[in-house]
Amino acid sequence: MDDSVYVGNAGEDAPLDRGWLLGHFKEAGDPRHSDAVEIKWGVHPAGDERGEWVRGEERTALQVLVSGRFRVEFRGRSVVLARQGDYVVWGKGVDHSWVAEEDSTVLTVRWPSVAGYAVPAAEDA
Repeated sequence: MDDSVYVGNAGEDAPLDRGWLLGHFKEAGDPRHSDAVEIKWGVHPAGDERGEWVRGEERTALQVLVSGRFRVEFRGRSVVLARQGDYVVWGKGVDHSWVAEEDSTVLTVRWPSVAGYAVPAAEDA
């Protein structure tokens, strides 16, 4: 077996780490460990929302709608991802939050992978 290859299923693996499939938070030596990028498979029931705003963002992010209807909130602007494949990109310094307007699946890619943004587990989705 090659320990540098990991094969999984996003639907099965995502719930094990609050949706995150790849990033600094995976153990060193795991092929999913990365300080360069984070990837999340987010499955959100209708009405689910981020527990608090991300402030002082230090990363760039790409969020792609797989299914559902998902709203990303920015200071003074809302972006609704409504069609499969709709996406939004934002960069460093952009405060944001989100809410699932319908049951939604969203793929998020952030870079670089840095600690310090998790909402406490009871509130994080």
